[in-house]
Amino acid sequence: MSAPARTGSRSRIADREDTARRLLRSSVDKSYDPSIDIDWEAPLVEGAYGVVPERVSLYGTPLWDELSEEQRVTLSVHEFCSVARIGLWFEMILMQMLLRYAYDRDPRRPHIQYALVEIADECRHSMMFAKATERYGVPDYAPDRLTHELGRVMKTIGTGPAMFAGTLYVEEILDQLQREGMRDERVQPLSRMINKIHVTEEARHVRYAREELQRIMPKTNAAQRSLARNETAAIAFVVARNLIHPEVYRSVGIEPSVGRKIARANPHHREMLRWSARKLVPFLREQGVIGGPSELLWKRAHLI
Repeated sequence: MSAPARTGSRSRIADREDTARRLLRSSVDKSYDPSIDIDWEAPLVEGAYGVVPERVSLYGTPLWDELSEEQRVTLSVHEFCSVARIGLWFEMILMQMLLRYAYDRDPRRPHIQYALVEIADECRHSMMFAKATERYGVPDYAPDRLTHELGRVMKTIGTGPAMFAGTLYVEEILDQLQREGMRDERVQPLSRMINKIHVTEEARHVRYAREELQRIMPKTNAAQRSLARNETAAIAFVVARNLIHPEVYRSVGIEPSVGRKIARANPHHREMLRWSARKLVPFLREQGVIGGPSELLWKRAHLI
């Protein structure tokens, strides 16, 4: 028996090549080169946050109340760079998956040409996140060894629905945080400009991935849907658990294990995670990508 979610909203999907042509035109009209469009030598604004303060992982806890304003600002900058680093990690995985996807297809098609454009976008974004960490003068908050190796597996086996659904998860949660941050004048201008660039260009990537997932899912069988659910849930869990590297707490004199424990138990932080995924979860349910036993991972990551 077919799962109801397989039908999704397929009747509303534009033609694949028409969508790609529009995205290609949009890429010409509105794209950035962070090496030129960001003034990396501009002085940082004293007292400005790296992220919206209410999105800092310790916000709302007694430990947050004990921090000085300077410490709160410092922690927010380190958390901005931690989130950027996990974004960079996943974008490197995505670039490899998209290259494999394009490798097997006709490059004359606008759909594949846009995949190549997206790879170029992601390469610039990765450089932008790397330069931001360098400019802020914080450590490299690289994922731990296990997460790093899991990424190696994902970039090798990730394909089909999981490739697009996993991409949507990472891009949409970053989009929610960055849309908020780019408008908040309490946030450092450097962070706000990085957020603006990423939001503008990722909007095209999100549309590309959403429509492709809607095209693929009605053609999947039960085994393929189960695999897509498991792989996507694993991506969501790993990324959510690694958004905030425990070493960020050391920047304000907090033992990393203590900071991580308090942050993970923080109801405000858990609500932030659910908030970041609030628009994506219903869509993935509709497509049949969330459901079954793997849904437990979404719950354990506080995404639903």
